[in-house]
Amino acid sequence: MASVVRLTVPHELLSLARLAQLLQGLEGQGRAAHPHQYQLLVRKLSAELLTHQGHEALPTLLDHLPAAAEVYENLQYGHAGLVRAPLEASLASELAVRDVLERVRRG
Repeated sequence: MASVVRLTVPHELLSLARLAQLLQGLEGQGRAAHPHQYQLLVRKLSAELLTHQGHEALPTLLDHLPAAAEVYENLQYGHAGLVRAPLEASLASELAVRDVLERVRRG
């Protein structure tokens, strides 16, 4: 049985929290969502994440909604890498990717 977590979400993050909950529900439903529905939801969530990326309550919200946290990572990756992953895990994944790319390059 899943435990219930209650978070106090600041008013300005309510839309973001609701979108994140919707995405979490789609991810956990066990069957694929309609692609257009999924893309629209991720696009709206992305816009909210970018709008509120410096908010002090955002990390706590993302800690409890892993699907939204993954979208946030993807938005930040181009200029900041794996911003939410612990440094050791980030470094290990970066080194693993380099190793794979080097092996592919060699053939």
